[in-house]
Amino acid sequence: MANSTRPRAKRTSRVGLWLFLLIIVALAVTSWVYREPVRGYANAGTTYAARIACSCRFVAGRSLEDCKKDKLAGMELITLVDNVEVKSVTARFPLITDATATHREGYGCVLEKWEG
Repeated sequence: MANSTRPRAKRTSRVGLWLFLLIIVALAVTSWVYREPVRGYANAGTTYAARIACSCRFVAGRSLEDCKKDKLAGMELITLVDNVEVKSVTARFPLITDATATHREGYGCVLEKWEG
């Protein structure tokens, strides 16, 4: 009886391995196909978040934690980091892009150059 369960367990682990590999390939293909739209949305989201958070932080004088409440729905993956010394806020979308806005007297918050 013990020998009859071994082939079944071996077969199940192979099926699981093939399903895992199929999922990985499907994710890779999907990310390749949709890479440009994702990059575009990430660029738009980070530039918007950096500019709005910079204005909130250095024009309105609010804390960065309070400014994080102003992010729109769908921007949960974007992180914000401020640099008080140079009066800038950097927004990052993991592994894809980031954007920085710096407060300049007389101009408000201005986005730094980026390649998109």
